[in-house]
Amino acid sequence: QVQLAESGGGLVQAGGSLRLSCGASGSFRSIDVMSWYRQALGKERELVADVTQYGSTVHIDSVKGRFSISADNAKKMVFLQMTNLKPEDTAVYYCYVNYQRATGGNFVAWGQGTEVTVSP
Repeated sequence: QVQLAESGGGLVQAGGSLRLSCGASGSFRSIDVMSWYRQALGKERELVADVTQYGSTVHIDSVKGRFSISADNAKKMVFLQMTNLKPEDTAVYYCYVNYQRATGGNFVAWGQGTEVTVSP
């Protein structure tokens, strides 16, 4: 089973930057995809970006050019560098992984969330 620990959220002014980090620990055979989701108040949770074990990345249109996801596979960590933050980026950001257990099977895990608040 995988446990995720996130850090890096906080309060920042519009135009500022933050870097989110998430580390995975526990027993697993491999992590196939590491992602960041976010959920703003009153809205559904949405995918922000993800990175595969091979380094392929996807970012949603609203963050392209401003956010960048990266991973350190050896350390089982994923990062989200956020620049030029906007008030509409305010949300709770969640780390998510899709992994395989040593005994087989495909599973997912969620972090507890880290809050990002962007003031105008």
